[in-house]
Amino acid sequence: MKKVILTKNAPAPIGPYNQAIVHGNTIYVSGQIAIDPSSGEMKMSSIEEETHMVLTNLKAVLEAGGSSLDQVLKTTILMSSMDHYGTINSVYGEYFNENAPAREAVAVKTLPKNVNVEISAIAAV
Repeated sequence: MKKVILTKNAPAPIGPYNQAIVHGNTIYVSGQIAIDPSSGEMKMSSIEEETHMVLTNLKAVLEAGGSSLDQVLKTTILMSSMDHYGTINSVYGEYFNENAPAREAVAVKTLPKNVNVEISAIAAV
């Protein structure tokens, strides 16, 4: 049986999807972008600020689903340009270090709301 996860500590979905789904002992977190859940404003003054907001939102959804950043098995990073890779990777390393999950990082043409970075995750619960 699947369980829908929805928390006010992360931005509400902007389409027909949920923030996350828990099935068994696994949580599947939808791509998070840099919307501040308390204000609804985009946090995009720099790629660093944007990436921190994305990872803060990801953390909030994981915790609402009974997991944590330490339990992440795999992430997918979508970015608007590979020029952002180094900066995103540096901020990402502040959240995931010695026990980092598997991941891929891909540059795409555009992302929702014209953001520069979106990150999704699969984690143990």
